[in-house]
Amino acid sequence: AARDEHGLAAPLASDAAESGLSDALGIWTEKQNYGRTYMGMVRTTYLVGSDGRIARIWNKVKVKGHAAEVLEAAKAL
Repeated sequence: AARDEHGLAAPLASDAAESGLSDALGIWTEKQNYGRTYMGMVRTTYLVGSDGRIARIWNKVKVKGHAAEVLEAAKAL
């Protein structure tokens, strides 16, 4: 699992089994590409505040510039 590979303490939705965190968050969903339907992960970022509550959600994330945007939002907390 990616969590173990990177030595992370928090659970990753991308590592979740069926009926796990990715299902609870609604990010494991039916997708379509070139007319083919399949199940896949929707690239999503959750910013969690120091109180443990979700402060902001980015859905259908595009990689370019995203890290800077998340860092700016985190600094504003």
